[in-house]
Amino acid sequence: MCLELENLHIQKQGTSLFDPVNLVIAPGEIATLMGPSGCGKSTLLSAVSGSLDPVFTLTGKIRLNGREITSLPMEDRNIGILFQEDLLFPHMDIGSNLAFALRENIPGPERRALVGRALESAGLEGFEKRDPSSLSGGQKARVSLLRSLLARPGALLMDEPFSRLDQTLKAVIRTFVFSRIEEMNIPALLVTHDPADCPGGGRIINLDKG
Repeated sequence: MCLELENLHIQKQGTSLFDPVNLVIAPGEIATLMGPSGCGKSTLLSAVSGSLDPVFTLTGKIRLNGREITSLPMEDRNIGILFQEDLLFPHMDIGSNLAFALRENIPGPERRALVGRALESAGLEGFEKRDPSSLSGGQKARVSLLRSLLARPGALLMDEPFSRLDQTLKAVIRTFVFSRIEEMNIPALLVTHDPADCPGGGRIINLDKG
């Protein structure tokens, strides 16, 4: 399964944010978008996810596993998103936060088992009933990733996911995230300002102003 951007071009009121992007990300690969603030990195992620603000005009094609998804609504694209904010539901415990990502037709016992195995894989065994506010920054980051991946996305977009973590914790969470992407063998697109966030040997795409 690969993620393909073909001649992807975004304009606002007739002005290009960046030169057209042509990119194919292979299964298990993490490509990194870099560039100065305001160059359109996060806007490009919004275009791929299906959440682009109507003030922008999009041309080009987006394909996931050969299927064109350019005009599909966000919920039909099968693309996961990981932000710098954890965006956990504060009124739900951790188990419910994770179960929210699962398909509705999965029976209760299986849902609980999937959530339990996911937490165990992240070193958070027994956290099902914990309140999100009781978790550390690193724990919230792991839960956010688990929730994104439990939905079984065909690709993952990451918008500055490590920027709020201290340097020691950042290295641990970065390794955790990258290993999960490799295990699931899905393409991923990372936006960051920090060259240290880029996976070793991975491709870096610098957005140029149009």
